[in-house]
Amino acid sequence: MRVLIAAGGTAGHINPALAIAGALRAADPTAEIHFAGRKEGMEYGLVTKAGYPFHHIEINGFQRKLTPKNIGRNVVALYHLALSGPRTSAILRQVQPDLVIGCGGYVSGPVVRAAAKKGIRTAIHEQNAFPGVTNKLLAKDVDVVFAASAAAVEKLGAPEKTVVVGNPVRPEILTQDRAAARAALHAGNRTVILSFGGSLGARRINEVVACLCGWEQKTRQNILHLHATGSRGVQLFQDLAAREGFAPGENLVVKEYIDNMPQLLAAADLVISRSGALTLAELEAMGRASILIPSPNVAENHQYYNALELQNAGAAVVIEEKDLTGETLIHTVQDLLAEPGRLTAMGAAARTLGNPHSLDLITSKLLELVKTAQ
Repeated sequence: MRVLIAAGGTAGHINPALAIAGALRAADPTAEIHFAGRKEGMEYGLVTKAGYPFHHIEINGFQRKLTPKNIGRNVVALYHLALSGPRTSAILRQVQPDLVIGCGGYVSGPVVRAAAKKGIRTAIHEQNAFPGVTNKLLAKDVDVVFAASAAAVEKLGAPEKTVVVGNPVRPEILTQDRAAARAALHAGNRTVILSFGGSLGARRINEVVACLCGWEQKTRQNILHLHATGSRGVQLFQDLAAREGFAPGENLVVKEYIDNMPQLLAAADLVISRSGALTLAELEAMGRASILIPSPNVAENHQYYNALELQNAGAAVVIEEKDLTGETLIHTVQDLLAEPGRLTAMGAAARTLGNPHSLDLITSKLLELVKTAQ
């Protein structure tokens, strides 16, 4: 079995694609799995590090706001779009796939569409409650549509072939020992708060978390706070700490980047973060309460719709960035901590939204799809 997976843009697209690739390889050790994506994108580093063959195709999205800079970007996007057809054909000839899977990002569009036109078995996976444009366009052409959320089914426009499977998560997320994770952090009986805004860092999250950290230390809360600033937030957070009068120490650990996320999620009682699909899938799999701050800078405002699902289930509190202040965050944390058992109940609600069998469902359907083509 030869498989070509197209995914790009963000970790929320690429990590589920890598999880699917790993599950397919586990189910069929003889499977040849290839990836298509942009060399300049995040996918190149993640895919090649995982050891899969990578096929370069350059494709960009069009900018809707017409500024002089964006007009130039759109000219480049048109150029790459014109080249995408021949490049896609060359990749398909080289790989000769039995199955092509699109996991999101602009790169999925030309690859999956060309494969479908050639009669190759195709599938897409939509990670968000509000589907992206690429997957909505592809849904009518592919053989199977995987949706992470039931809320996405009608929006994708192909309910008769859409299967709700959740978002696949890294196996190490599902195998963490909470007691061991907390012991490693010397958490004791403290409430563990984990906060982050992504690998680059989100300025607004750093600003309001700094206010929260100042409140925690001034009021001597029984909290162990773990915060990741992101690469662009290191100096900013140091300046904010000086302004707010707090410092890292026994009850506050500040890092640029979290490289042991499964362990920290296992130890956490409350998570403060953006609401990308991958993050939410891991919160659901772990069963963690959260305060979610959707990024306003994403297509179709999909992070907001992702977050609403958790809030509606009683698993999270959503604060839109336009309403976000340090005081708002402090009061929200205060309210959650003031009610005994509230965080535990929210975590239990989050767990009901996750699907620990997501990878099994996806893999089984994909293997069945390939079998019907033989």
